[in-house]
Amino acid sequence: MMSRLSSHVGRSVFRAISVALLAIVGLDAIAAIIDEADSLTGHYFFVDSLEYVAITLPSRVYEYIPMAALIGCLFGLGQLANDSELIVMRAAGVSTLRIVLFVLRPTLMFVLAGLLIGEYFSPYLDQYAQGQREYLRKGASAADATTGLWIREDHEVMHFNAVFPGGVLFGVTRYQFSPERELLEASFSSRATYNSVSKRWVEENISITRFYHNHTETDKLVTRQWDSELSPQLLLVNVLPPEGLSSSTLYYYIHFLEQQGADAGIYELAFWRKVLQPLIVLGLVVLGISFVFGPLRGAPMGLKIFVGVLVGIIFNIAQDMLGPSSLVVGFNPLIAVLLPIIVCFFAGLELLRRAR
Repeated sequence: MMSRLSSHVGRSVFRAISVALLAIVGLDAIAAIIDEADSLTGHYFFVDSLEYVAITLPSRVYEYIPMAALIGCLFGLGQLANDSELIVMRAAGVSTLRIVLFVLRPTLMFVLAGLLIGEYFSPYLDQYAQGQREYLRKGASAADATTGLWIREDHEVMHFNAVFPGGVLFGVTRYQFSPERELLEASFSSRATYNSVSKRWVEENISITRFYHNHTETDKLVTRQWDSELSPQLLLVNVLPPEGLSSSTLYYYIHFLEQQGADAGIYELAFWRKVLQPLIVLGLVVLGISFVFGPLRGAPMGLKIFVGVLVGIIFNIAQDMLGPSSLVVGFNPLIAVLLPIIVCFFAGLELLRRAR
């Protein structure tokens, strides 16, 4: 009996969350395609923008899982409430807590999917998508200092047109300066590849210009070894925003910055958001369940969905305000991430207690 009820409630909630996620991600993808249409240039055509948006879909799914879980819970459980199925369940002796567990089981599937996407798929795909877009826009045959990635290492300043996963660079420009900040050498290579065994980069098709006091010299090479402390992992940190990195990469870079004596607050904030996303999803779902059993028990479906969207927006605003505030004021970023989650859990549990 209980297994059938669990399956019935689970299927309803799972379908509702899936539909909500599909709708939200679809709208966001359409908006992204419209934004990309403004930057079509060079060899970057409309079909390439479609490919770019398609490759970044996993990161969009990861981003919107919490809100989709909240809206889907309100919709799926609200539909059962409107059909009086929840009343029948409770009249048959099924407790509110057990119904909550019925709802949380399908939600955990989305939590697990989000963990896998955020840790293993979206960082790689986002970097590939950005590298492909920049490569099509600027190519590897000329330096384009207006965009791309700038990096400084000791007395050398570098610019890369496009950065691909696994340590592949296109359009590599390097400027070497003396300690007195005089330009000594400028070089451009069409491509550079990282050798994970030797820990060196190998440049291809290099043009070199050396600057002396009264003249310059030029040289061309087919390949050249390049010793640098840069690694594909460090480049990934510079290419993607902190929220786009995996938790393992964030942990590695936080440790690196702490060793350098640099501020790692923005990366700590992104790390705790990434690690605690399962609690974010569960907190919002518990709050959504409490609305169905409490204030929105007899409300129409449109109102329930509107409340879900509103609560999700308020939650995101709270996180967006507390996060930067923790960096400015100086309190632990973990507190900034945990506080909205704790409020959701306490508010949801209190409403469920009153609904018994």
